[in-house]
Parts: sequence; structure tokens; C-alpha cells
Amino acid sequence: MTQEVVKKAKAHTRYELEDGTRVPGVTTILNVIAKPALISWANRMGLDGINTSKHVDELADIGTLAHAMIAHFLGGPEPDLDDYSKHQIDRAENSVLSFHEWAKGKTLKTFHSERQMVSEQLRYGGTCDWIGEIDGVTTLLDLKTGKAIYDEMLYQVAAYWGLTQEEHQGVKEIRILQVGRSEDEGFSERIIPAATIPKYFAVFTAALHLYETIRAAKKGA
Repeated sequence: MTQEVVKKAKAHTRYELEDGTRVPGVTTILNVIAKPALISWANRMGLDGINTSKHVDELADIGTLAHAMIAHFLGGPEPDLDDYSKHQIDRAENSVLSFHEWAKGKTLKTFHSERQMVSEQLRYGGTCDWIGEIDGVTTLLDLKTGKAIYDEMLYQVAAYWGLTQEEHQGVKEIRILQVGRSEDEGFSERIIPAATIPKYFAVFTAALHLYETIRAAKKGA
């Protein structure tokens, strides 16, 4: 039997309603929220002579590979390493080691991995890293390979939760798991109980409204 192998993604995911209408993704929508810390970071990188675009692309490739490696462990297809450098593979493997450290003693049952969903009601799409059970609790797990967990990540996973609500997935909690790319970064976790998710979802829907309003204004200009 031929084993499925996943290649490195080259293009953004396209989300469409049932009638074929294209809708924006979660990350595109949340870009309307200002991130002043990111601007300061880019300024510092520039002063140090670092090409921020290349640096961000490098980190994105490492993150993509780390996600694919972890998804493979959870039952997904095997990632194709041909498109990655040794440095990228080594950094991604550090994230995988951190994931395994987090997973010790936990019982994981996969329902969906890299689940693409679209809201017919609110007209947006998104891709969840993982939906399944962690120690018997139906959970939406979002993996991050950065150095910390930031507020905008809460709005992002709440948007994914909104998508699972339309599909009646029965998600009871959300976990954001940060797995470091270097040997000394380890992991950190943020658990969001179902009762507190709606307040973060409200921020996302406000961003969605702003995104749609800006789009409409540009069309009418």
C-alpha cells in the first residue's frame, strides 16, 4: 500500500461557501487588529541588518514542518522532508520533542487533523490544527511554534471554535500549545474552558465586521 506523503504548502488555503462564493480566512480577518509589538520587532531586526521577510519565511517553513510532523504522530500523512534544509528539520524536530514532552501521560484520540471548515452563517473559513479528545474531553488544540502565547491567538482559536459550533463538534475546551523551536524553549500551554470562549469570539466577530466594512468602503470608493 502506498503511504500518503504531504508536501510543503505553497499557496494560501481558499475558503468557499456552498454556492462557490469565496470568503476570507481567520488570519486574514485578524490582520485588521493592529500589532504594535510586531512593528517594534521589525524595526529592531532592521537595525541589526536582518532581512525580516526572509527571516519570517524561514520561521514559517519551520513551523509548517513542525505542524506536519506532529500531525503525522497524531495519525496524519508523513511529511516530505525534501523541500526543507537540515537547519529547518533540526529546528522543527525541537518543536516535536517539546510536543512529546507535553503529551506524556495524556491520552489523545484524534477526530480531525488540519480540519478545514467554513461558516455559512458568518461567511469565513479556517483550518483547525487538531480536534479530538484529551483525557476524555473533546478539545480543539492549536499548535504554535513561536516563543510565547499572545492575546491575538485567543481570538484566532475562538474563531475556530465558532466553526466547530456550526458543525456541532461538541468542543468543551480549547488548548493553545506553544512548542519551542530551540532546545531550551520547551513548551507552554493555555487552556480555555468553554464558558470563557464567547468573550474571545466576540472580539473575532468585531474584527470580522471591521474587515467587511473596510472591504465595502474600498469597493465604494
